[in-house]
Amino acid sequence: MWWVAILIVANTLVDTVIVAPLLVLPQMAEFFGTDQSAWLNASAILAGAMWAPLLGKSADVYGKRRVLVLALLVGGVGALVCLVAPNVGIFLLGRVIQGAAVGSVFITVVYIRQVFPARVGMTSVGIVTSGSAILGIASPFLFEAVVEVFDFRAVFVLSAALAFVAAAAVRVFLPESPVHARGRVDVAGTLLLGLGLAGVLSYISLGPAVGWTNVGLILLLVLGTVLLVAWVFTALRIPEPVVDLRMLTRPVIATLLVVMLGTGAYQALLQLMGIIGQTSPADGLGYGLAGESGALGLLFAAPALGAATGGVLAGWLGGRIGPARTLVGGVLIGTIAALNLLFSTASFVPAVICAGLLGFTAGAVVTSGFNLSTTLVSEEKQGIVAALVQVMLGVGAVVLNIVGGSVLSVTAITGSSAPSSAGVNLYVVVMLVAFGVATVLAAWIGIGAQPASAAVAPES
Repeated sequence: MWWVAILIVANTLVDTVIVAPLLVLPQMAEFFGTDQSAWLNASAILAGAMWAPLLGKSADVYGKRRVLVLALLVGGVGALVCLVAPNVGIFLLGRVIQGAAVGSVFITVVYIRQVFPARVGMTSVGIVTSGSAILGIASPFLFEAVVEVFDFRAVFVLSAALAFVAAAAVRVFLPESPVHARGRVDVAGTLLLGLGLAGVLSYISLGPAVGWTNVGLILLLVLGTVLLVAWVFTALRIPEPVVDLRMLTRPVIATLLVVMLGTGAYQALLQLMGIIGQTSPADGLGYGLAGESGALGLLFAAPALGAATGGVLAGWLGGRIGPARTLVGGVLIGTIAALNLLFSTASFVPAVICAGLLGFTAGAVVTSGFNLSTTLVSEEKQGIVAALVQVMLGVGAVVLNIVGGSVLSVTAITGSSAPSSAGVNLYVVVMLVAFGVATVLAAWIGIGAQPASAAVAPES
């Protein structure tokens, strides 16, 4: 229980890296004199995708605790760079460095799978990956209060302090993982893969804000694509690539796609909930919940509670019926929730219930995705496959949020920036299709899944 508490604190750092700066985005943009606020937040998310392959492979070779401590320390240093940054260039560098902390999530998962007793391993994964969701309910109020007393840089003071405390706790109280892969880290391949992912995701995530035809973004897309192609050729030629393409069996690929579609659809619908919660029914658009007491707060609190519940339950059930089957159940619940949301965009209580079920889906899919992926490969490759799951979490959120935003912009009411009722419904239908495809893929994995007893790693 003490180890679980420490790992939850380590994972909470991700909220201070990705979520907390959203609360002070206008202040940061004003301080640095830039109107490209999208870069200020997206930089850490993109850096997380860049860091993930390096951290995953390094964790397999050098040990999970050692690399987790390193990731937390690097994240803390990045927060300090952001704190003292005199201009936007140095600030973005700090955000890129801070992005290493995103790797703490998948490293804690693999650590649990290799160190914890098998009977509690999958349940502990659910608690650790979802426990920060509970803390995430209160953290925005804490950050808001601190920022009011000081300024936006207080966010990075708290982030750095949390990073260093978590790193010290992990180093002092947690033992090293017993599983180490033989070989070395392919640094060149890691750079090709990480920078390639960052380039392509930069274009996708920043296109709506900066412009799809922006010369700089197009160059990033071309460069990212070239680097990814170069990485594929390199990975096929060397004996120890950062990601062994032979490891990507059909079940592994299907699991990654389910994670991408399931969590991406959840993130996109959460974005839509923000629009619905701030639109008044009096506007006559056919949707909207503004005016209901605590509507916006409940629409975001319900998913957090749902995610914590779904993650813990999926972990507990995963140790009994297998993570493949809990993955099916998770995305199926998401499909049902999205279907019901079609008829609940103007009904307060049903909308809150749908939001909670969508959060439940997210917790179940993340936990089951990590648990299942680590059972599909040997212990020596669990770090890198968990890193790929982390990458898919980011890819899904970026891609489906952009798809949803495009749907709303195309269907916006003429002469207004407000989405039409048809646009909102089409948005939900697109995410419903994503959930449906994810359900079919998860069911296919579940048909050939091992029984729960075979899916759990043996006692160490």
